[in-house]
This record gives sequence, C-alpha cells and structure tokens, in this order.
Amino acid sequence: MCCFMFLHQCIYCMLDMQLFHWAQRNAEYIVPLYCFDPRHYVGTYNYNLPKTGPFRLRFLLESIRDLRNTLINKGSNLVVRLGKPEDVVADLIKQLGSVSSVAFHEEVTSEELNVEKKVKEVCAQMKVRVHTCWGSTLYHRDDLPFPHMSRLPDVYTQFRKAVESEGRVRPVFPTPEKLNPLPPGLEEGPIPIAEDLQQTEPVTDPRSAFPCSGGESHALTRLKHYFWDTDAVAAYKETRNGLIGVDYSTKFSPWLAMGSISPRYIYHQIKQYEKERTANQSTYWVLFELLWRDYFRFVGVKYGNRIFQVKGLQDKSVPWKKDMKLFDAWKEGCTGVPFVDANMRELATTGFMSNRGRQNVASFLTKDLGLDWRMGAEWFESLLIDHDVCSNYGNWLYSAGIGNDPRENRKFNMIKQGLDYDSNGDYVRRWVPELQSIRGGDVHTPWALSAAALSHAHVTLGGTYPTPIVMAPEWSRHISKKGATGPSPRGKKGPSHTPKQHRDRGIDFYFSRSKNL
Repeated sequence: MCCFMFLHQCIYCMLDMQLFHWAQRNAEYIVPLYCFDPRHYVGTYNYNLPKTGPFRLRFLLESIRDLRNTLINKGSNLVVRLGKPEDVVADLIKQLGSVSSVAFHEEVTSEELNVEKKVKEVCAQMKVRVHTCWGSTLYHRDDLPFPHMSRLPDVYTQFRKAVESEGRVRPVFPTPEKLNPLPPGLEEGPIPIAEDLQQTEPVTDPRSAFPCSGGESHALTRLKHYFWDTDAVAAYKETRNGLIGVDYSTKFSPWLAMGSISPRYIYHQIKQYEKERTANQSTYWVLFELLWRDYFRFVGVKYGNRIFQVKGLQDKSVPWKKDMKLFDAWKEGCTGVPFVDANMRELATTGFMSNRGRQNVASFLTKDLGLDWRMGAEWFESLLIDHDVCSNYGNWLYSAGIGNDPRENRKFNMIKQGLDYDSNGDYVRRWVPELQSIRGGDVHTPWALSAAALSHAHVTLGGTYPTPIVMAPEWSRHISKKGATGPSPRGKKGPSHTPKQHRDRGIDFYFSRSKNL
C-alpha cells in the first residue's frame, strides 16, 4: 500500500491545490488531515487573551465541514484529529504502516515553522519522505524580482512597483475531478464542536457586515456575487471605506486567511472580469490590496520574530504603557469616543471590523492612549474572523510607527475620521445605541453638546455613556461650536505635539518638540 498524507495547517482550497495533483500521480491512497492543535486554544503570548476566539473558531469549524463535504464528493474524506500535528502524524504512520510521503504547505511565522520542524523530525525518524510547497501568496516567493528575501524593500511602494513590473502570477491548479480514497479501515474522526475546545458558540448579530459562512463553497459564492452578479467590484475603490453593509468591500479576507480561496484564483477572476466587463481603478485596487497581503507575508519571512517584538522592525524603544484599565475601556468600546467605541463593539459582537475602523482604533490605542501595540494586536488575533498573522502584526507595527511606514509619526484624528466616513452618524448609532437620539454628526462629540441637548437625548456623560478617557488637542478643530456649552470632559489630555493636519485623510503628522525640523 502506497499512502500519501497531506497535513493541513490551513484549510487550503481545492481550486489551487498543487500537492493533491502530485499525490494523485504518486500514491494509491491519500490522507487529507487536519489537526486541532491544542496550542491554538490557549492564551496569547504577552497578555493571555484567548488565542482563537469564538468567531474565528466558528468560521474554522464551518470551513472544516465544508472541506470534508468537498472531499467526500470527490471520493475522499477529511481525517480530523485533536492533538499536536507531530504526535498525530507519528500515530497515523504507525497505524497505517506504509506511508510513502507526508506533505504540507510552507508557512511563515515561528509557531507554524516549529510545527513543520517537528513533523519533519518525526518523518525522518520513521523514514518517511516530506514534500512541501509554497502556495499562500499571489506571487510565488521564487518569482519575486529580488535575489534574496533580505533584499525585500522595506517600503511597500518600492515592493509593489518592482513586482508589478517584473513579477508574474502563476496559473491556478485545476480542481481534481476525483481523488484517491482513504486507506481501508482508517476512521475519518468527528469534527469537534466549540465546547470541545473550551469555547461557546457565539450569537449571530443581524447588524454584522460579514454574515457569511466559512468554507471554499461559500468563498466562491461570495466572489460570484461580488464580481459577476452585482458588478460591485467595479466600484470597490469608491466604496472600500464604507462601514455598514456587506458589499462595501470584497469581504474575501476571512476566506483568504483560512486558506479557503486562493489569491491567484481571485487574480485570474479579476483579469477575466476586466476582459469581459470593465477594467478600472477599482478592479486594480483589489489586486493592490492582495499585494499588501503578500508584502506583509514576505516581511514576515524577512524579519522573522521581529514582527512580534515590542521594538518592531525599526528596533525602536518607545515607552509604551500597559494600563489595563485603559485597555479594557478600548476593547469593550467604552472609551467615550463614539467612533472608536462603535468599531470596537462591532468587533466584539461580530468578529469583524472594516479596514477604516481598524486603522482608527489602532491609531487611537497607540497614539492617543500610548498603550503597548501588542495589546491591540493580540486582541485582534483573538477576535478577528480574518486574522492573518503577518497582516495583523504588520499592520499594527505600521500603526505604531515601528514597521514599514516611513511616516512614523502618522496619527489619525478620531473626530475628523468619524465625520469624514460616518458624516451623519448612522454607524455610531448602529453600535452605540445609548447615543441614538443624538442627531447627525453631533453624535461623534457628545461632550460638546449643551446640557439641554444631552438631556433631550437622554444621555448622561459619565452615566449612560462614558466621558472620553483621553482628549487630543487637534480634535477641537472639528467640533461644532453650536451648543458646545455642555460639561467639560474629564479625559486625560492627549500627547503633547505640534500637529500638522493632512486634510484629505484626517491624519495628523505630529512631531516631538525635541526634534529640530
């Protein structure tokens, strides 16, 4: 019996599965394997937050069930086990007796690399060959126009221009019509439920901007809807900063993070759409965002564990605070800054948040509160359905000013951002119902309202809604002067700096007075 074992560290889609094609030609039996590794269900490294929160776990379980159904329809099945992959692989090799090869897709960061190392050691001891391949990015790392990963540019724009002019996207591997079966007598094993992994099934909130299920079949349905059924992709660049609804952005990120859809498949679908429907800035911008995803992954390859370290890629010492009271207010959406609170409550309630929201709450945590950026990164890791290690930590480094952004002193203005992207306050009222009687954009600055206006809206600052835990001086430029005779907020004054307003984006570039500019 010649048996090939394929270890899934992610739920890789059937549409772009190189290893399955290799196995079909070289083995009588194939064992697709997924292990629920107990190390994924413990606390995070620095702040002991749940490493896999309820929303991502639900999405993972849906993805596992979907993959099993797909494999069954092709004559195979998904073997599921609870345990460390290196232990499960060793047990299965012993049980099956004649395993020719074990294969898996290569990952990037230390925890996954450690699993790969241990699986390779097990296979070497048991004289089983190991096959690996690279398959998680739009551009294959061997096709990058850089002689070595150490030469990867530290600025995204330089990377993008080089890749767009010199790189190539490989074709998608076709979906196998049939797969070789499991070995006789091998039990596929039950798919656990949330309680088996010390979690509870989360409640689905009807306000969610991501009311979708995990799995490749749902990813393909979403792509068909967004591209071919609605042509929403043709307006992506104009709608991508939206906050409410399903179609303001592609929403591909959860399936990409889980491995349920291939970035190359999206790329080739975009090219087909451009050929058959329209090519514009919006269709290009989807590829632009996929390149950002690639870039953060390659940065993870280049810098290794430095993407997790407090000093970041720049090895820069910043006196970050670890004030748990401030952190709790941030993660619970009780900062007294409505735009921040609305986004944080959406995350806590649904496991999803818009890209615009993520940039703002990250800037608020690092630049307004001065908290350790890893607090935010680990909270996102815990809750986000679409958590991708490299993208999450790369973006947090970027927001903290210690990553891949030459403009290290970039700071978002919470009030201007709220007024720019939620001008009528509909998003804030959606997630902060205690402010629902405040009309229009005034909902972004309840502390600026008169006592009579607050009373009319049934809002008591410090009672029904908190006073701001911090006040940045630059916010005052965007606060309506009408009726601004309410109680003064008791929040701390924001960081001392001389702001220079970037009016188009609601970003302040601020500089320490000690710098000679």
